Amino acid sequence: MLLMVGLGNPGAQYAGNRHNIGFMAVDEIARRPGFSPWSKKFQGEIAEGQVGSEKVLLLKPQTFMNESGRSVQAAAAFYKIAPAQIVVFHDELDLPPAKVRVKIGGGHGGHNGLRSIDAHLGKDYRRVRLGIGHPGSKERVNPHVLGDFAKVDREWLEPLLEAVARNAEALVAGEDAVFMNKVTLATGGSEEPSGAKGGAAKAKAQSHVRQARPAEVRPAPSAGPMAGMLRRLLGGGDPS
Repeated sequence: MLLMVGLGNPGAQYAGNRHNIGFMAVDEIARRPGFSPWSKKFQGEIAEGQVGSEKVLLLKPQTFMNESGRSVQAAAAFYKIAPAQIVVFHDELDLPPAKVRVKIGGGHGGHNGLRSIDAHLGKDYRRVRLGIGHPGSKERVNPHVLGDFAKVDREWLEPLLEAVARNAEALVAGEDAVFMNKVTLATGGSEEPSGAKGGAAKAKAQSHVRQARPAEVRPAPSAGPMAGMLRRLLGGGDPS
């Protein structure tokens, strides 16, 4: 079984946020034939189905971004799913809008969802990095990721999500370069190099290798570090 996780924040107020593009990706996959309706389990929402010849569990943690790892760990432990069989979809500031990259391991780059998963499961899972672009300065990052996609963004967002879902079978098969190429071509880009990083086979063969990742600049939540500390002390969720 493969566990596909979309990162985002629960609640209608966050539904259209750029930070929720991971939720949007697994929602689109769940619309494909053969998936069950969403149900509540593992501190999240799950849907089960099949992609190609592989059984797939989709998961949307409902813990807020900074505690995503608790939900992912619970699902992985129940089904005995190794990190190499986990794929996480998340927003990526360091990629232009509509760009997609798949990688294994590396740093969290300040992304609180990845930070939490790393703390609970380690780093040897695949990440599907969905570009949302950088606003230009770190002071504008928090409002950017927690802001809604603009209407003009739909011109690339909808084709991107549809292409991700349509080509999920390549991702499930471990053909990460094929997946990236097909998604890139479907969204109007040029083909990626055939040697692009990624692949489930590589994850299994090098499950203890830590790959370096360029740092991503993300600020503390706009409410300030003290507010974030109080949220953690009180057990509250942090959407950033």
